[in-house]
Amino acid sequence: MKQLIRDLRAHLRADFRPDLYVATALLLTGLITLNYTLDLEDTYIDSYRGGWQRPVLYILFYASIYYMAMGLWTYFHQRLDIWRNPRFWLHTGVGWAAYGFYAGFYGYNEWSNQLLNGQIYLFAFYCLSNLHSILTLVLPLFLYYVFIDREPSYFYGLKPKREGLEVYALLMAIMVPIIAVASFQSSFLDFYPTYKDTTANEYLGVPEWVTALIYELAYGWDFVPTELMFRGFLIIGLSPILQQRSANSGQMRTDKTWPGVVLPMVVAYASIHFGKPLGETISSIFGGYLLGVLALYTRSIWGGLLIHLSIAWLMDGAAFLQQWFN
Repeated sequence: MKQLIRDLRAHLRADFRPDLYVATALLLTGLITLNYTLDLEDTYIDSYRGGWQRPVLYILFYASIYYMAMGLWTYFHQRLDIWRNPRFWLHTGVGWAAYGFYAGFYGYNEWSNQLLNGQIYLFAFYCLSNLHSILTLVLPLFLYYVFIDREPSYFYGLKPKREGLEVYALLMAIMVPIIAVASFQSSFLDFYPTYKDTTANEYLGVPEWVTALIYELAYGWDFVPTELMFRGFLIIGLSPILQQRSANSGQMRTDKTWPGVVLPMVVAYASIHFGKPLGETISSIFGGYLLGVLALYTRSIWGGLLIHLSIAWLMDGAAFLQQWFN
């Protein structure tokens, strides 16, 4: 807990401005209101499912939100030199191109039809919808890291570290009773558990808990690219690029904890929750902020990955228990 408080204080001292945080809150409020009123993703972008337009629209959607938030940060902190930095454009451009392609990709639908002649289509669809990120997001970021970036970040914080794990354990303990209470809400049970009965176990001749376990492992994997992109690529990977001011300012930072990477990441991170229950989208703002600060100072995404996996599996587990007893 002391580390969390220490890191938050250090970050707020370097980053906090009332005008910036109010402007960012207003931006988030407008984006959330617009999305939950018009249902932009599900109604409009996803109407192009299977077409080339869907990945392109997702790239534009997420990148626009991110650059709007970064625009607020650079304006209020007087860091307009960032927009003249080619490495900033290359890094964020590659990231959002890869993430938008991953978000809009629908090829796993055809893969599911081809697997075992479509006999387990739904089960394969649910699993491959989570696993395709290995090729559509993780691989492009890895190739960029190896051949272009070459920053010693151990692939954007994926090297295991013990630092900060106590903080994540505390955050997890706080979340347990919250999830338990939420599991009694109808809106929660409308979305969870994410595993659906597909009768694949009958075709494969195995107990249903086997197919449920396979799905939950695939579901858990999908949080790896999420943490890699938002806490790894956009925090640990981008921070060294923005650590130095323009030469004319005569100011620089010698560490790799540049605070400006956190707030734009939080806004973009909230946007990927559009379509989920409103409470989950709002909580992602605060959770994303905490995880972003901790990733910035610990230089690792493992703590965030573990807490993300724990929360996801606890949510599904709580919903399974509700189904069992009801």
